Amino acid sequence: MLVWAMNAIEHTQGEARELETLLSRIAQGDKEALGALYERTHAALYGFALSLVRRPGDAEDILQETFLRVYAAAERYRPEGKPMAWLMTIAKNLARMRLREAKRTSSLPEEEWERYLSSKQGVSAEDRLILQAALRQLSDAERQIVMLHAVAGLRHRESAALLEMPLATVLSKYARAVRKLKYAMEADEK
Repeated sequence: MLVWAMNAIEHTQGEARELETLLSRIAQGDKEALGALYERTHAALYGFALSLVRRPGDAEDILQETFLRVYAAAERYRPEGKPMAWLMTIAKNLARMRLREAKRTSSLPEEEWERYLSSKQGVSAEDRLILQAALRQLSDAERQIVMLHAVAGLRHRESAALLEMPLATVLSKYARAVRKLKYAMEADEK
């Protein structure tokens, strides 16, 4: 199960090129490309936004606004092999603006994690329950780092830049999170 979480949506160079092609088509006004980009990235972007704002309605608003901004700014994207990092940066900035405006946070409802995890193909109900319980063991920062790496497929260096943390901090928090997840899953198996 942990292997699934770590390899969930790993963006290879080929996948990054495909996303960049979609961004290029969007820059030319292709709305079908926007729909294709949405289908390929919305789950990771929603999960990331939800991990930041912790309110389902706000995360959905951020997701929608992210794609509106992508459509409006696609011509400014410079192909560097990191389209998910660009999309995540847009979502992160929108989430920060939302949090500044609202000046509030709340706990993440379990049903939202369930909904997010159920959108993942190849994950059984039992795996979802175990992952849900395991993710509850993590701090907000650890959960964000795991989501960025395991779900969105970002490298640790990209996660560090996105979260504005030193790379060493991201690496240590990721290692700690993996240990916590392993411990939680081993405890669940007993």
